Amino acid sequence: MARYLDQTPMQQGWIHELARAEIHPDAEQVLRLGKAFDPQQLIEESTISFLTELREQFVEMGKVFNGYSENGQRFQDAKIYSLAQTPADFMMFRNGIKLLISNTAHGVIQIAFAKHARGTLSVDGQTTVSVEDSTSGPVPQGQEILAQMGPFREVLWTFQGERISADQIAKFYFGEFIRATRDTRRSRSSDQLLLEQIKTLLQEKGLDL
Repeated sequence: MARYLDQTPMQQGWIHELARAEIHPDAEQVLRLGKAFDPQQLIEESTISFLTELREQFVEMGKVFNGYSENGQRFQDAKIYSLAQTPADFMMFRNGIKLLISNTAHGVIQIAFAKHARGTLSVDGQTTVSVEDSTSGPVPQGQEILAQMGPFREVLWTFQGERISADQIAKFYFGEFIRATRDTRRSRSSDQLLLEQIKTLLQEKGLDL
């Protein structure tokens, strides 16, 4: 069962607002004068919050993953960038492929793969983007996660009708992105080098491979 202390500082913001309102109740009444429950505003705020949490998770995962790359010597780093003129959208980039995570409509966050093709950006959030070349395999299709209002004025994020968390989304798509952007040429070269080293070692010990 989730506890209050397990929540992120962003998720705990409401309790701080409640305490400040307790200290200055008159100010809260003035600020809330004429304001009614607005589900649209709640969804917009939750969208930015959810995207921000997703980015933080991707950044932390990227730090761990890139720590094994030895500054790009062993494999290409996964890089994260903000998307211009958006409040919280961002993307990951590696080996010519992008993973775009963006608020495409009210209450909709799309996670879609994209690639550079002849100087342009080819994006498809509904069907598989074919990237069958010497550097990667097929790129998985994009998906949409949707916001819903819960029974107690909380915003729930769902995929195919099931409630999901930022942690689930980040873990799944980070793994999919890394596998889709793997440089198979470098992997084959490393495998060949490893086989040659093993063969040499066996020959030195008088064994035959």
